[in-house]
Amino acid sequence: MTIKKLGRRRFLQYLAVSTGTAVFGSADAHHTDTHFEDDSKHHVVYQLNKADPTYISHILFSAGEMLRKYGDDVEIVIAVFAEGIHLLGKRPLRPIPPELQQRASSLAAYGIAFHACNNTMQAIHWTKKDIVDYAKIVPIGVDDIMLLQEKGFSYISW
Repeated sequence: MTIKKLGRRRFLQYLAVSTGTAVFGSADAHHTDTHFEDDSKHHVVYQLNKADPTYISHILFSAGEMLRKYGDDVEIVIAVFAEGIHLLGKRPLRPIPPELQQRASSLAAYGIAFHACNNTMQAIHWTKKDIVDYAKIVPIGVDDIMLLQEKGFSYISW
């Protein structure tokens, strides 16, 4: 990956997300279905339902900032459905920049959960083998958001 290829701004964004946690110290959020036996003080669920790169970038950046600020004291779920599902595709059917896929993978490695809507997956004829390994498949994306809200998650939507 070169600066010329990505452009300076994009390179710096990629670099910040890729190395930011190392600079600020380890911030391992919990990464389970819902880890209420080891409860965090804060719970956030982001809605990601569009394939627009700028939109996705904002959500991933915000989730990363929450993780950096609260570390182990926050549980973050990104509920992915509709056109947003392509972020989690091994071979997206809509154009998703590779750097966004890498950012999502990096955030998942630091404990941010990505929930993939099975209804959306069925609509585009995807199965578990079509999505990234770190994604958890939930039956209905909106139902997942509702259930998480009922368990105390704050709902964030762009």
